[in-house]
Amino acid sequence: MSMQRSTKIVATLGPATSEAGVLTRMIAAGVDVVRLNFSHGTAADHRQRVELMRNCSRRLGRTVGVMVDLQGPKIRIGKFRNGRIALRAGQSFILDTRCKQGSEERVGLDYPELIDDVKAGDVLLLDDGRLVLDVERVEASEIHTRVRQGGDLSNNKGINRQGGGLSAPALTPKDMDDIKVAAEINADYVAVSFPKSGGDMRMARELLKAAGSDALLIAKIERAEAIPALEDIMHAADGIMVARGDLAVEVGDAAVPALQKRMIRLAREHNKLTITATQMMESMINNPVPTRAEVSDVANAVLDGTDAVMLSAETASGRYPVETVEAMARICLEAEKSAEVTLDRHFLDRVFTRIDQSIAMAALFTAHHLKVKAIAALTQSGSTALWMSRLNSGVPIYALTPEIRTRFKVSLFRDVYPLLMPQTHTDRDSLLRAAEQTLIEAGAVEPGDLIVFTIGEPIGTPGGTNTMKIVRVGEHGGNA
Repeated sequence: MSMQRSTKIVATLGPATSEAGVLTRMIAAGVDVVRLNFSHGTAADHRQRVELMRNCSRRLGRTVGVMVDLQGPKIRIGKFRNGRIALRAGQSFILDTRCKQGSEERVGLDYPELIDDVKAGDVLLLDDGRLVLDVERVEASEIHTRVRQGGDLSNNKGINRQGGGLSAPALTPKDMDDIKVAAEINADYVAVSFPKSGGDMRMARELLKAAGSDALLIAKIERAEAIPALEDIMHAADGIMVARGDLAVEVGDAAVPALQKRMIRLAREHNKLTITATQMMESMINNPVPTRAEVSDVANAVLDGTDAVMLSAETASGRYPVETVEAMARICLEAEKSAEVTLDRHFLDRVFTRIDQSIAMAALFTAHHLKVKAIAALTQSGSTALWMSRLNSGVPIYALTPEIRTRFKVSLFRDVYPLLMPQTHTDRDSLLRAAEQTLIEAGAVEPGDLIVFTIGEPIGTPGGTNTMKIVRVGEHGGNA
């Protein structure tokens, strides 16, 4: 089991990863979490893929989490008589809510409310911004536009309004049904598409709870309106996804790199998770090696401090899913070698009001200055491991837990490696000896190494981490 890479890899499952052999090789190459994109496929498809993935990961002895990505209100045009048309710059084009079959002059909409959301002077972006339409007037069921930037336009392409402002709710009836499916398959994370406020995330959490799920909630930041509401969204979610596709269309592609850095920094300050996504290794859909620009993009996300980097079509439908994961793992490892450890400076800006958080920070400080081999958090919920992973100490963090659900949830945390450890002891010293043995068997430490343990007493109380102990492997006792 490789425990060298700090940054986690999320890979989307799809037709290219439906065979056990391919999936096994991908997991062996370094996948930490699989993503199920509920914009495609049926619930039966997703159930089948999850079962296959779990069988493969069990055989490899790997802990691989499951993320369900809800479709959200994807606003799309309808279909054309011949499947596609070519739009020329300067021509007029109508978006018509009553049109059943599109032509060179007009096309239907699957979101009739767009009529109320736009006005003359607005700019509409189709197919991820590849085509640009200027709105000239709105009449009854028709939006009359002039093509500013043309090109081929095919069925069901998405629509964005430049600058945002579309009123579609974040959770559609389909999403509400899909949340129940996520609960049924024991998803570890649920990603909500297009949230505009913390209220959207709070509603998703209530629906998850009602379905019997305690999955961690990820807010996909892809609407312009989400930027000013970022802190509210973060408070209501467990993490964010920097979803650079739709976000770039709404705020402009040049604004995204700085936003990415800001979002990752803010999330880490709020003890939240971050996933950087969209087109990270796009060329590898058809090529066995990444471009130099893609290598830099992944490396920069790692240096920004993201918890995870994500692959979409590269592994869902690409020709080289295994090679893509291998390349991404290689880039992450290389970038991490040059990551700066600035622990002392970060401590100066932080105030700790909880005992468990204070213990977590003390463990980081001690581990960094004593040059210990490992930090081991004996944890029920995973919270202590999460807090420790928000700062880069340069020391790997092992989450030792008796809870199977916690083991999978921490699979996304940067610098954290989950180990299942049954809680068969109720006294601290016996439990620490068992934990030490677990770390030795995992290859994390060897005799003579120093370990910093965090533990809660009384044993087995969630949220009760109140003790730190420094242990030298192979010697009984230690320092509390």
